Amino acid sequence: MANQEDLLKKIIAHAKEYGFVYPSSEIYDGLSAVYDYGPNGTELKNNIRSYWWKAMVQMHENIVGIDSAIFMHPSIWKASGHVDAFNDPLIDNKDSKKRYRADVLVEDHMAKIEAKIDKEVEKALKRFGDSFDEQQFLETNPRVLANKGKLDDIKSRLYPAMDNDDMPAIKKLIEDLEIACPISGSRNWTEVRQFNLMFSTSMGSTSEGATQIFLRPETAQGIFVNYLNVQKTSRMKIPFGIAQTGKAFRNEIVARQFIFRMREFEQMEMQFFVRPGEEMKWYEYWKEQRMNWHTSTGIPAEKFRFHDHDKLAHYANAAADIEFEFPMGFKELEGIHSRTDFDLGAHEKFSGKKLRYHDAEINESYVPYVIETSIGLDRMFLAIMSYAFTEEKLEDGSERIVMKIPPVLAPYKVAVFPLTKKDGLPEKATEIMDGLKQDYMCFYEEKDTIGKRYRRHDAIGTPYCVTVDHQTLEDNTVTIRERDSMQQERVSIDKIGSIVAGRLRGK
Repeated sequence: MANQEDLLKKIIAHAKEYGFVYPSSEIYDGLSAVYDYGPNGTELKNNIRSYWWKAMVQMHENIVGIDSAIFMHPSIWKASGHVDAFNDPLIDNKDSKKRYRADVLVEDHMAKIEAKIDKEVEKALKRFGDSFDEQQFLETNPRVLANKGKLDDIKSRLYPAMDNDDMPAIKKLIEDLEIACPISGSRNWTEVRQFNLMFSTSMGSTSEGATQIFLRPETAQGIFVNYLNVQKTSRMKIPFGIAQTGKAFRNEIVARQFIFRMREFEQMEMQFFVRPGEEMKWYEYWKEQRMNWHTSTGIPAEKFRFHDHDKLAHYANAAADIEFEFPMGFKELEGIHSRTDFDLGAHEKFSGKKLRYHDAEINESYVPYVIETSIGLDRMFLAIMSYAFTEEKLEDGSERIVMKIPPVLAPYKVAVFPLTKKDGLPEKATEIMDGLKQDYMCFYEEKDTIGKRYRRHDAIGTPYCVTVDHQTLEDNTVTIRERDSMQQERVSIDKIGSIVAGRLRGK
C-alpha cells in the first residue's frame, strides 16, 4: 500500500511540475480540496469532455445536450430529496481531532475483511493450480464462510441504520467492531451526527428580502426540470437522452486523495428517458456502452470493474458503479442508475406541472422512467493520469518519466523542433507547425538539446515529436518520433498529418 501512496504522491508532484493541476489559491497557502487546472491539464480535461460528448451526443441521434444554470429554484432541491436526505453521518476522533464519515469507517473495515477472503483465494490458487475451483472454495472454505458471515452481519446493521438515519446505531456498530482512528489509533469517538453536503448562499438585494438558494450538488436536476422543454423543442420520441457537463458543489466532510474527492468538481451526465417496464433492458445496454467507452481509450479492461450496489438510493431500482484501479485501489469512477420515475414524479408533485409523455405508439401518457449515466470528469482525469504515469529504465541505463496518455486525449498531439536555432531551420519548423496547428494542438520548441526536449514532451504525453534538420531543407523530410516506443523514422512533410490522424482515430 505504501508503494501505491508513493505513486499518488509522485502523480501529484508531476501534475504540478508539468502544468496539469495546481493547488488552488496556492500563494495564500491553498484552499482545502479545491484545485486549479494548468495549461496541460486544461487541454487534457477539454479532450476528455469532448471525447465523452462525441460518444454520447454526436454518435447518438436520439441524445441531445443542454447547459443548465448552477443556481436553481430552491424547491427543486426539496423535490429531489437533497434538502432532507443529502446528508453524511459525521464522527470525530477526540484524540486526533480528525473528522470521518462514519459509514466510510465501517466500509473500510469491511474492505479489510474482503481482502482477507481474497488472500485465502490467492493462497488456495497457488496450492491447487489449474484444478482450483474458486466458486466451490468460496462456498465451502470455513475461513471464507466465517468472514462472509461477518460481512453479512455488518451489512444487516449498517444499511438499515443509514436508511433510518439512526446515528446511535451507527456509533454502536463502530464500537462493536472496535474500529480505531487510523491516525491516533484510539477508539475515543464523538457521537455520530448528520451533515448536509449542500453549499447555500442567498439571492436578493437585501439581507431581509434574500432567498436562500443552493449551489447545485449534481447536474442531473437541471436535466429533469428541462425534460419537457427539450422533448418538445427537439421533437424527441422515447427512448431519448439529454446530456450535460458542468460544475457541481459538495461541502465534503472528508475531501482527500487529490482530485478524487473535491468540493467543486465537474460531472458528465446523461439521463435516458424510457418507457416504464423497459428500464432494465436499457440499464444493461448503458452498462455495456459505458464500459466500452472506457476501454475505447486504450486503457486495458482489467483496470475497470463493475460493482453492483447492495444498498440502493431512495430513487433507484438498480445501480452499478464502474470502478477504476486508482493508486488508492478500485474506486468509483462512474455510476449507472435506473432512477425509475422518481425525479420527474417528484417534480410533478412539487411544481404542480404535468411532466407526462404521450406515447403515440401505445396511445398512453406516462411519466417516463430514467436510466442515468454519471461520471466525474475530474475522476476520469485522475484515472487517465494514474494509468499514464510510467517510470522507465532505458537500455542505456538512463531513466525517463513518460505519460502514456491515450493519444486522442493528449494535451498536445505534435511537438515541432528545429535542430538548431540557425540556418533557416526555425523558419522551416514554423512553416510545418502552421500547417499542422489548424487540425491539432501543437507545441513549438527550440530551447535545449533534442534529448531534453523529447524528455519534456514524454513527461506531458505528446504522442509525436517532429525534428527539422539540415536534410529537411534538401529533401522536405523530417524525423518523426513516437512517444511510447521512442522509434524514429524519416517521413516527408506532407505525410505527418496522416500519420498523426491514424494514431488519433481511436475506436
